[in-house]
Amino acid sequence: MLDRGGNAADAAVAAGAVMAVVAPHMCGLGGDLFAVIAWPGQPITALNASGRAGSGADAAALRAEGLSRMPFQHDVRAVTLPGCVDGLVALHSRFGSLQMGELLAPARRLASAGFPVSAGLADATGWLHEQDRDAAFGTGAPLVPGQSIRLPGIARALAAIASGGRSAFYEDAAGAEILAVGAGEFSEEDLRVLQADWAEPLGLSAFGRTLWTVPPNSQGYLALAGAWIAEQAGIPDDPQDDSWAPLLVESARQAAFDRPAVLHEDADGQALLAPARLRPRAAAVRESSSGELADVYQAGGTTHICTVDASRAGVSLIMSNAADFGSHLMLPGHGIFLHNRGIGFSLEPGHPAEYKPGRRPPHTLSPLVVTGPSGDLDTVLGSMGGDAQPQILLQLLARLFAAGRDAGEAVAAPRWALSREPTNSFDVWNSAEPLVVRVEGDAPPGWTRALRQRGYEVIGERPGDLVFGHAQVIQVTRDGMLAGAADPRSGDGAFAGC
Repeated sequence: MLDRGGNAADAAVAAGAVMAVVAPHMCGLGGDLFAVIAWPGQPITALNASGRAGSGADAAALRAEGLSRMPFQHDVRAVTLPGCVDGLVALHSRFGSLQMGELLAPARRLASAGFPVSAGLADATGWLHEQDRDAAFGTGAPLVPGQSIRLPGIARALAAIASGGRSAFYEDAAGAEILAVGAGEFSEEDLRVLQADWAEPLGLSAFGRTLWTVPPNSQGYLALAGAWIAEQAGIPDDPQDDSWAPLLVESARQAAFDRPAVLHEDADGQALLAPARLRPRAAAVRESSSGELADVYQAGGTTHICTVDASRAGVSLIMSNAADFGSHLMLPGHGIFLHNRGIGFSLEPGHPAEYKPGRRPPHTLSPLVVTGPSGDLDTVLGSMGGDAQPQILLQLLARLFAAGRDAGEAVAAPRWALSREPTNSFDVWNSAEPLVVRVEGDAPPGWTRALRQRGYEVIGERPGDLVFGHAQVIQVTRDGMLAGAADPRSGDGAFAGC
């Protein structure tokens, strides 16, 4: 799309649509979308295309069934209205320069003519029930890497969006299937409500730059808070330093110390980032360390896309189904999996994120844009990784700006991730199991020693494990050139420049 004269928004929409076809285990038209956009001559802006709970949402009914937390999969109450289509349409409407049909054409071609199955998709299909595989892919057996598959239902949905916009998806054939699968969870009026809103981004200064993300219901504020805390606490310049990982671990934990209580769609993001609130957290990092804070982060099913064009407009776009294939519920006539972002809701009576009609759940997606002292675009970055996203972003920010590493070095460098043992990756906020730190096997040995000295249980993991995310970075260098990297941990990642 850049070669065709399109801009960064065009490229992001086209790439997002392609990923919705070829990576249905990570994202899709039945998922959610967030973006942060840096456009020359305009303020940074944020796009929240996370879906709302349907009119049938009823926390009391779930509690009456004996549930203390939201259902995870195979239950439509874990599904909120998918925001991805509204997000793509909104991004194109405001910033796009090419026709929507042209942007969706590559995705339509792949869906209708076929594409080779990636190793990641093939492996993920082993988690589906046989009948779900058959309905989605036309075969009950798990897919095999390299085999060609066609997804004609998704091709039809993309064609409808190209010709009729959001209403041709939400208020036509796909919308009718959402109502049928919902069985009372959603109404026709719910489907007419736009699931994409433009929002004032959250900004915070750290490392001599300004960091920008989407406000709550996104947890992006944690990456900004962690970076501020780490800088105030005095992060070492060298990531090989034994204290580098422990200080960042503590910064991430201090930033998130009360996340379950304070993250909801009406939360005041600026208040969460106020120096008066963060300063005691930075002091706690400097003065002591503890393995007893109730926090944790884990992996999920998400894809991230960075785009920057010749004018140095940049888009950080992230799409997600939440868990693998989301709820495992599907629009049968289209083969579109519905996400399970409703798992972020609370069933606690009176909680600000309690499961209720029209509400958006707390969300893990955390796109990030960085501007320099003059306000010009510096860096676009992001990562999959579920609740691990703020930690991964924190480590990238520290390497790029505190340690002065280039994009390729920062993305490929070893990482750590906070976790629980055991966990299913999305129940960890409620887990009573001890906190652990997972460390990639190629990390400096001093990290493990220092973390254990501070009382952490450390688990060594093979390099590239999913818990460490799949990050993408594009930087504008001092001489105006572009430098970037796609994560080598990802078998589905790619980097292209022109």
